[in-house]
Amino acid sequence: MPGTGSRFRGGGLLVELQTARLAAQLRPTEVVTYRQRQAEHPFLDDLLRAEGAPGEALWIVSWGFDVPGLLRRLRGRPVAYHAHSSGYGFSLPPGTPVLAVSRNTLGYWGDRSPRSPLALVPNALEPMWLERGARPGNAAAAASAPRRPIDVLVQRRKSSAYLLQQLVPALQARGLRVEVQSGWVEDLVAQFNSATVVLYDSADYWRGRGVSEGFGLPPLEALACGCVVFSSLNHALADTLDPGLLGHQIGAGSLEADLERIAAAVADPAAWRADPQALARLLEGCSEAALLERWRRALADIDAHWDRLAAGALPLTSPSPWCLRWSQRLERGLRLWSRLVPGVAR
Repeated sequence: MPGTGSRFRGGGLLVELQTARLAAQLRPTEVVTYRQRQAEHPFLDDLLRAEGAPGEALWIVSWGFDVPGLLRRLRGRPVAYHAHSSGYGFSLPPGTPVLAVSRNTLGYWGDRSPRSPLALVPNALEPMWLERGARPGNAAAAASAPRRPIDVLVQRRKSSAYLLQQLVPALQARGLRVEVQSGWVEDLVAQFNSATVVLYDSADYWRGRGVSEGFGLPPLEALACGCVVFSSLNHALADTLDPGLLGHQIGAGSLEADLERIAAAVADPAAWRADPQALARLLEGCSEAALLERWRRALADIDAHWDRLAAGALPLTSPSPWCLRWSQRLERGLRLWSRLVPGVAR
């Protein structure tokens, strides 16, 4: 990671630190920084100077636009890419394994790097969400207030202009208690437990940046707290938010449609909450125990892959899209020529 200080604080950093903690249960694991020197973590330049390739470690890189440069610096060493957002536009060296956090990202690399070893290792919900989330059926629900003090909760970061400038004022005009949260919150579980409806609309944010919503933890965290979730369905959000079963689409055709449905969910949240059985399956699959087993299998497969390459096996490659397009055009041209010219073999 580039660093673990406040400069890099955010969802991506927290997820990577959680991943390192999970991996440490399987094998010795260290967080290595490469931009910010920190006394508590080794620094990449120092490690590379001290140990020649291939070395003894499996390196896992993850930080978006930094990945191509990191892969160049780690050339000749066992490495894997922990892929969150997709759409950065870079290609991977042949044989580089991909650990995708969503099916959306898995499909992206299955198209862009189809001969690389691919694994699906979704992000895990931290135990506090499963233990303290006040969803129906969870022990924490019994201690929650009969009516939650926040009708509608919005996290400002990543929210669309439509959400902040049109929908929120219109909801407030209807008399709903809307809270727009910005800045760092120390106890997110308590905040989500206090909200009836949570709105999450990141489609414009990611479209403007040209990359994807890598996983989409906030809607999942809100579901774990018994909130009714209205969300955009872009990228990895479509992995989990089955519309009408687990969540509901925001921006569903008109402002009036959103107002009617959100007001109805505030008035009768039980009728709009996620299906209990579907939610239980979803949360179980995102538990740290379930994800630890996925990591165990993925790391074993990656070790075996790099052992084969070290023994002399050649990594598979795939033709570039340019080569594939011209090859297919050539094939179509030859078929047409064979129909037009008698005696030409088909």
